[in-house]
Amino acid sequence: MIKYSVLYPNTKGGTFDHDYYRDVHLPLIKRRMGEFCHSYAIDKMPEGAPAETPFIAACHIYCLSMEDFEKGMKDNAADFVADVPNFTNIEPVKMIFDVVV
Repeated sequence: MIKYSVLYPNTKGGTFDHDYYRDVHLPLIKRRMGEFCHSYAIDKMPEGAPAETPFIAACHIYCLSMEDFEKGMKDNAADFVADVPNFTNIEPVKMIFDVVV
């Protein structure tokens, strides 16, 4: 299994619409990737977190293989990127991991 993580740094002047991310953006990704997206998770910094916390949000998309991830993203990545301005002005950090446990 692989995990594609997108982390949103806590930047001065950065905006992030958590409701849109949860209700629209990630469901769009799941719907468009279809069977190639095994599942996803969203992380949100809790109220009262220290102001200097490095990230304010993240998502993790789980796929059974790198091939499934590539198939799911192949015809959809441009649409996913085009939707980003609808919820944030923050440049994300993206990483891919093999899930070990």
